[in-house]
Amino acid sequence: MLRKIFKIATNKYVITGMVFVIWSAFFDQNDWFSIRDKKKELEGVRNNIKYMNVEIARMEAEKKTLTDSTQLKDIETYAREKYRMHKENEDVYVIENAPK
Repeated sequence: MLRKIFKIATNKYVITGMVFVIWSAFFDQNDWFSIRDKKKELEGVRNNIKYMNVEIARMEAEKKTLTDSTQLKDIETYAREKYRMHKENEDVYVIENAPK
């Protein structure tokens, strides 16, 4: 029994196959560790794409509400609050709450 296992384990094709598997799993350019890291990077990119799609939808809705608004006052209020814009000869004071 032990001789049969030893004979199979020392077969040149089995040894060549094992060397190939070990080489491609650990030492090759596309080894297991590289593939794992690339999968993690791909997942991060996919999450970033989802986040960006949500942001695009939010911004498009915001743009639609501003362009549909017929009152200049709404656009002016948005610009003042979001971008801190002001008219000439006008002072703007920004009061921010301190973080807790």
